[in-house]
Amino acid sequence: MSSKLIRTTESLCPKCLKKIDADVKEINGQILMEKSCEEHGFFSEVLSEDAEYYKRLDRLDQVAENHIGKPKDRVKGCPYDCGLCEDHKTPSIFVNVDLTNRCNMYCPVCFASANATKRLYEPSFEDLKKMLENMASIKPNPPFAIQFSGGEPTLREDLPQLIELAKNLGILQIQIATNGKRFANDPEYIKKIIDAGINTYYLQFDGLNPSSYEKFRGYDTFPEKKKAIENLRMLGETSVVLVPTVSKGVNEGELGDIIYFGRDNFDVVRGINFQPLSFSGRTKTEEIKKHRITITDLVKLIEDQTQGEIAKEDFYPIPFVVPISNFIESFKDLSISHFTVHPQCGVATYVFIENGKLTPISRFVDVEGFFEYLKEKSEVVSCNGIIRKGIEMSKILKDMNLFVDKENMPEGINLIDITKGILDGGGKDYLAKLHRKTLFIGSMHFMDPFNFDLERVKRCAIHYALTDDSFIPFCSYNSIHREEVEKRTTTPINE
Repeated sequence: MSSKLIRTTESLCPKCLKKIDADVKEINGQILMEKSCEEHGFFSEVLSEDAEYYKRLDRLDQVAENHIGKPKDRVKGCPYDCGLCEDHKTPSIFVNVDLTNRCNMYCPVCFASANATKRLYEPSFEDLKKMLENMASIKPNPPFAIQFSGGEPTLREDLPQLIELAKNLGILQIQIATNGKRFANDPEYIKKIIDAGINTYYLQFDGLNPSSYEKFRGYDTFPEKKKAIENLRMLGETSVVLVPTVSKGVNEGELGDIIYFGRDNFDVVRGINFQPLSFSGRTKTEEIKKHRITITDLVKLIEDQTQGEIAKEDFYPIPFVVPISNFIESFKDLSISHFTVHPQCGVATYVFIENGKLTPISRFVDVEGFFEYLKEKSEVVSCNGIIRKGIEMSKILKDMNLFVDKENMPEGINLIDITKGILDGGGKDYLAKLHRKTLFIGSMHFMDPFNFDLERVKRCAIHYALTDDSFIPFCSYNSIHREEVEKRTTTPINE
């Protein structure tokens, strides 16, 4: 058996949640995490079935300086005294704001459930107002996006007012994570959400097969998903992101069908964000091995089920986009938050749709070559005045022809114009132009105590906002902190 140490990190014992040392190793073509707890013994968890692809994501990693973190008083240390301290390397870019743990469904895989805990979490409007004001005041850059989540956030009648408040505070991207049940049955409520200024709907969507919903949700909710999409279409909305939970033995055979559903509903659906099932509870090891699916599993399944229309090499790790924000920061003399999450946290691609054909951007753009070119240009423009910067921008746009294969570029897309707009600092408007032409396909693989990696936590950009004005990284919150926070912030439900 061949074995090679890739790196060392710190993890958790899945039984007692004690912090323990861990080795990330390449063993017989796989990447495994190995760790031992003095009390509960040895644990081994597969991080990737494809060692070469795992190392490719590491190779494409990008780093940048982020302006975050304040010294924090610690008693137990990281990740127990969690928050944005001087050791954290990525700011709050995407923040979850749980509005309630009430829900109109009873999903077995849910992180939060008032029905299971018999306790209610539901901050007041005033508490939420303070949270949003705190986020909007973060210097030098507030979070790019917030997502109202739960529970089911549409059970709150004041959700439109909260959206309007966030919009007035200047938060750029406001999203709802919803099961779609109320959207399927209450178009008038959707209209209130639209009028308040919502940007994106994160719609729970586990496939097209009734059995997938029965296993994940307890009953077939696919008809409700379709009705919700129809109602959003009727009201002119074009900003739905499908969010499938993915598990082996449940719906791993439906990834291609989900992508084709997004293609066929492209007038409404703008993205698909696959989320491999996370095991944050006291799950048995044999159940995890049965259902675990990793990012490398996911992209290979997508390649197979789309007959190569979308290949695993078309996906890039999230921090790969850092050269763009670095260039804008240098060119415009701005302070920008960089997406410096860990390369093993997630992958993404943009796919152009033309006459039913799917064309990933990497099929007609030398993405890696262009980003390396931008890294070089960032160093040049940071040392020059306005006139020289203008000359350099002209050179970049001219040189883009070296990286774009115009013969294979889809019709109706002026990629050079969009790139110029993004690099010139008009990211929001020009990214919107890009989104109108493309289907975003990505994945975030949230961790659990079995594959917990402290190096990933320190680079987390997806945080939970709490009523005490603190922010906790997503994976450490659900692995360690949720139970304690809910005990502190919930009230018993009167039977």
